[in-house]
Amino acid sequence: DGEKWRHQRKIASYEFSTKMLRDFSSVVLRSIAAKLAQIMSEAASSNQTIEIQDLFSKSSLDSVFKVILGVELDSMCGTNEEGSQFCNAFDEASAITLYRYVDIFWKIKKILNIGSEAKLRDDIKLIDKFIYKVIRSKTDQVHKSKNDSSSVSLTT
Repeated sequence: DGEKWRHQRKIASYEFSTKMLRDFSSVVLRSIAAKLAQIMSEAASSNQTIEIQDLFSKSSLDSVFKVILGVELDSMCGTNEEGSQFCNAFDEASAITLYRYVDIFWKIKKILNIGSEAKLRDDIKLIDKFIYKVIRSKTDQVHKSKNDSSSVSLTT
């Protein structure tokens, strides 16, 4: 068991070296910064107002998802419908959770599943569904790559 763990750790250490992570995250951050600049430039040239805090929040979420999970959420541009739904649910769930500090009835609402607590429960279901789909997809990719590499070794 120890030898198997040592082998897996050795493979993982190559995969997740600090330099690789830094290089990859730099590429991702530059790409997202370029999208952010383009959105802001288009808004400025068309005299359109934009919600800058929302845009920065979405750019941060896009960065985290791409670097950590390898998923193109693209919540800034809104081209990924599923990603946009996730982002909205995430924002609403965060706001509702924060609002609990001033809402003295939140526990009652939660027990009765009404109002903001019903919305929070729905948002969490959507978030869970999205995240578990990403996890399943990544797990399938890992299994597929293992099967592909083992079939290659068997044929050589």
